[in-house]
Amino acid sequence: MAKGRTFAILAYEGIEPIDIGATYGVLSMAKRLAPNLRFFVISKHGGELVMANGLRLIADYGFAACPPADALIVLGGPGWQAAAEDEDIRAFIRDFHRLDGVVAAVCTGGMIVAAAGLLDGRTATTKREVVAGEARPLDLMSERHPDTHTVEARVVDTGTVLTGGGVSLGIDMTLYLIKRFVGRGIAEETARILEYRHAWKANSVALPDLVEKPRAAVSP
Repeated sequence: MAKGRTFAILAYEGIEPIDIGATYGVLSMAKRLAPNLRFFVISKHGGELVMANGLRLIADYGFAACPPADALIVLGGPGWQAAAEDEDIRAFIRDFHRLDGVVAAVCTGGMIVAAAGLLDGRTATTKREVVAGEARPLDLMSERHPDTHTVEARVVDTGTVLTGGGVSLGIDMTLYLIKRFVGRGIAEETARILEYRHAWKANSVALPDLVEKPRAAVSP
């Protein structure tokens, strides 16, 4: 039986519904193959959150009661700008990282991780494709965080901090985390039962992953 691992999923007001599906939904499918897998949703205060366009989500825990986890997955969505300005959220991400936890951002969650200071001196990516007239988050990351080396990639793994591309590429990030923490076989089988194997392979060719040598944490 696969080793048990725990993932905490960080949500906030205004996350994009597809991001919770790309993370919690994929982990839910993986749990069929790895029953010891555990995951939960956390937010600043716990309880009900309103996602983009009104869909509601119930977070399992607030920051104060967050159980231990191997990795923290930071979601993206239109609410990222307010979340990036919230010092409680930034501090929670920094503290999780300081306690030897891995922080992984999907989509514009990378902008929040950057605001927390965890991408200084690192290579990172985030959402690239936008509606006409919007600023690309990847460009914003480069402008607002000049100490971060931004690249176009599906996943960037720098050891203790990972960032991923936008929207549906959150599925790829979650599969990558499953591969890293639970095992390649479980990740590949999860992709199969998701009926995502071919898309996962195609995405890896169109937008390759960037895996850097694991490194010590960079102090924010």
